[in-house]
Amino acid sequence: MKFDIPTINPGFVRRQYAGFDVEPVGMLPWNLSIKIFGLPIIRSIFRSDLVLVTDAILFDRKLFNPLFNYLSTMALVLPMAKWRGIPVVLFNSSLGPAQTRAGRFCLRRVLEAADVIILRDTESLGEIPKNRGIEARIRSGADCALSIDRADDERVDAIVDSEDLSPGGKSFLTFNVNSYIDVFVRSRGKRIGIEEFAALMSKAVNQVLSRLDSNIVFVVTQPMDMKITNMVLSGIEQRDRIRMIKNPDYNYAELAGVFSRAQIHVGMRTHSLILASSVVTPVVGIISTPKNRGYMKSIKQDERMVEFDMLTADYLADMVMATWENRQALRDELAPIIAIEKDKAAGATSFLQQYLDADTAA
Repeated sequence: MKFDIPTINPGFVRRQYAGFDVEPVGMLPWNLSIKIFGLPIIRSIFRSDLVLVTDAILFDRKLFNPLFNYLSTMALVLPMAKWRGIPVVLFNSSLGPAQTRAGRFCLRRVLEAADVIILRDTESLGEIPKNRGIEARIRSGADCALSIDRADDERVDAIVDSEDLSPGGKSFLTFNVNSYIDVFVRSRGKRIGIEEFAALMSKAVNQVLSRLDSNIVFVVTQPMDMKITNMVLSGIEQRDRIRMIKNPDYNYAELAGVFSRAQIHVGMRTHSLILASSVVTPVVGIISTPKNRGYMKSIKQDERMVEFDMLTADYLADMVMATWENRQALRDELAPIIAIEKDKAAGATSFLQQYLDADTAA
């Protein structure tokens, strides 16, 4: 079975999936494309036997900006696939938020084009239009990143040593911040500015460092978050107790390995929360997007969510300390929940079996 993967980095796709029959589909201007809007994606879909839409790309912020948002493009091409008899599956996805009339229209077109809608969280159910016959096609899944196999101990040891994450065997906790800040949520009826947010996070980290004899490792899972991470780091007083590792220096299996050595993780990027919890590391989730909330609820960690209207340096530091003090009990609580979620993530492929069987028969 061959997979077409739309990407702005074909070389990365070829290297990452070298053992699979994968064809990168370029999405850069010289491919006659502006990200996912262009000729390559249409050609790829029309020659496919099955279209899988993955990850949480179905929201309406900057809806008609193809450099940022894929929903409007999906609303154009997926109905065309449906009309041509090509099945469409939303695979372990999140929906929304779709807060504008145009956004809700585009999301409805995508959902109506889908044969199967596999959701990774219950929060997405609130985005389903009523009385459109869509509910019958909804299935329960979980985020695919839960299934990642972390790097082996030898490789993780090498990273910890080379990056000096645990000098003298000292324990560490991990932090992750997100460049979106409160794009999808609002604090006290107004947006929090990037400088204000960075200062708040620096103050919280300073408090944690003053209350714990442990290092803090900032883990950057998305390169676009480097700017905000550096802003936070610039306000931290005990910089000798701070380390940073990042993608693409390390792949996700290696980052998951580092998370497995952390005592707890404090995260804003959803996939930082997923990678950390996938190795049963207790997590504190800063709710910068609804999908963070959805994920934290799916792993029954509601009490460790920090909503933006509650976000202060004192509140976050207190939450970190409470999580730290109960970390072993939280690991024990998290382990069976994560096992169930991993089974759900893996089991989502069973919904594709009818299409795989049809392809084999052909």
